[in-house]
Amino acid sequence: MCVVGAINNYTAALKDSSSPYDPTESLMFLAHFVGDVHQPLHCGNADDLGGNTIIVHWYRRKSNLHHVWDVNVIETAMKDFYDNDLSTMIQAIQQNITEEWANEEKQWETCRSRIKTCADKYAEESAKLACKAYEGVEQDSTLEDDYFFAALPVVQKRIAQGGVRLAAILNKIFGGNSKLQSS
Repeated sequence: MCVVGAINNYTAALKDSSSPYDPTESLMFLAHFVGDVHQPLHCGNADDLGGNTIIVHWYRRKSNLHHVWDVNVIETAMKDFYDNDLSTMIQAIQQNITEEWANEEKQWETCRSRIKTCADKYAEESAKLACKAYEGVEQDSTLEDDYFFAALPVVQKRIAQGGVRLAAILNKIFGGNSKLQSS
């Protein structure tokens, strides 16, 4: 099953009190999959398993392209810019949501669908971003500062979008007032 279907299914399960699925597990999977759909390589090329089979060097460390986007970019940013303090990185992303991305934030949470989420839209965004993630990358490429500084703003914005959209989905499920409820 694809991540879009999983997001829609777990959302439906959480909205239906008679669902046979465990609500705690459904909530955990929903949060996980909303995060996944915002990571561009989760919507990357199927033939290389979303970058998992493309072996690269992240600076001096052996990795794969998928792992670079899942972990390495964030770890490098944490070390270089946030003194390995997760709360400082979160505060910086939150500040971007309220300042730099303030004009975009309402669009991120808006979903006109009455019966499901807009996970298909999120996946399309990631697929487009995945194309750029592959640019200039080949087997055994060494990815350093140029790649890092191109990827970091994308990673930070996708984390922000994923958080805003997960909050909107949860508001829709649990009755909060949200644009996701249809506008």
